[in-house]
Amino acid sequence: MTGTPKEKIDELVERQRAFFKTDATLDLGFRKAQLKKLRAAIKKWEPEIYAALWKDLHKSEQEAYLTEVSLVTGEIHNHLKHLNKWARKKLKPSPLTLFPSSSHIVSEPLGNTLIVSPWNYPFQLLINPLVGCISAGCTAILKPSPYVENVSLTIEKMIKDTFDEEYIAVVQGHRDVNGYLFEHRYDLVFLTGSPDLGKIAMESQAKYLTPVVLELGGKSPCIVDKDADLATAAKRIAWGKTLNSGQTCIAPDYLFVHKDVKKAFIEEFGKAVRALHGEDPQKSGHYVRMVSDRAFDRVTGYLKDGKVVAGGRFDKEDRYIEPTLLDGVSPDAPVMQEEIFGPVFPMMEFTDRKEVIDFVRGREKPLAFYYFGNKKDGWDMIRHTTSGGACINDTIMHIANDSIPFGGVGNSGMGRYHGIESFYAFSHRRAVVCSPRKFDMPFRYMPYKFMWMMKMILK
Repeated sequence: MTGTPKEKIDELVERQRAFFKTDATLDLGFRKAQLKKLRAAIKKWEPEIYAALWKDLHKSEQEAYLTEVSLVTGEIHNHLKHLNKWARKKLKPSPLTLFPSSSHIVSEPLGNTLIVSPWNYPFQLLINPLVGCISAGCTAILKPSPYVENVSLTIEKMIKDTFDEEYIAVVQGHRDVNGYLFEHRYDLVFLTGSPDLGKIAMESQAKYLTPVVLELGGKSPCIVDKDADLATAAKRIAWGKTLNSGQTCIAPDYLFVHKDVKKAFIEEFGKAVRALHGEDPQKSGHYVRMVSDRAFDRVTGYLKDGKVVAGGRFDKEDRYIEPTLLDGVSPDAPVMQEEIFGPVFPMMEFTDRKEVIDFVRGREKPLAFYYFGNKKDGWDMIRHTTSGGACINDTIMHIANDSIPFGGVGNSGMGRYHGIESFYAFSHRRAVVCSPRKFDMPFRYMPYKFMWMMKMILK
């Protein structure tokens, strides 16, 4: 893929900075019109989006709709429905010491933004943040991933067909383009990617004190306790792990299975995979491939880190890896050190939940946490650990509710979005105190003759 020239990037940054200063984006009518234009563009380009996702990732139209397009169109609907309320000046309580002044919060757009997305959900993870950007009244330079060239080029065509470059533009390229983009000053950088890329972006923007939203990843644990409903647990875990062939930032990354149910769980997991993808997942129309030969080689390299007890087949020419359970995995094995981002599933056993808690707390904070078992015990596990998000007796589904925030913590990210949180992510919530021109309370002025009154009020 040909990268966008540096001169073009310089031009876009300056043009968007100038456009934002015209105050055109402050008008809520303008923002709603742009959201509707985006929704219409997605409808127009939907067939090409599906075709591109199939070419790059072997992602079926049904899965592309559920995990990419529908999440974005749902987000647009939510913002159009609630934008007036979210953007409204909000009256807040004032203490007696401020009487008779009033206190307010005003949401104002941060300004010019950069949105960088990864390859695993290349449409959703680029366009979903854009919804919040438009809703809040910002401009955006969009940087899609070069590893899914067909999707990235389709997005570029769609955006060019829909918006003026001085408002929303797409730039293309590899790491050198990322590096050059990060040299510029923005009012917000919103990045979804690896912790390493997040650190590069954060370091580059530190000299400008630019705020960053980092949606990263990590090794998300999945616990199957002795009283779990094994058939349901296996089905939901197999779905969460094989969705996008495990190339999901919130995919369950490794398993802790109670010793008493491990053998039964392995059997149920095999049944669940067959129910989802057939006897041969390679022939399934809904089983995604590894994004590249490099990703294929990395993930198949993990197969030597344990004993294969389910799956294990692969085809390099097709970049296909069968959903695979690994038993007898050492906590020090490479498969337990890096985010897997593929359908290989290392499994360890436990007898006491305290073992699991200590293990999870001894590692970087994950993006997601999954527990299968008694609901009360699940809440107890959540209370003693931390993660960006969590599910009890489910996987992945917390990302599907735009009424709750999505984001990481620690090494798995910072900041949050979805729904109103997306609006806030691209906004500055400005505190304003409004005082009358004439009336005044005397105790705040020197020489503080009314200090006794202040003490009474502040008791």
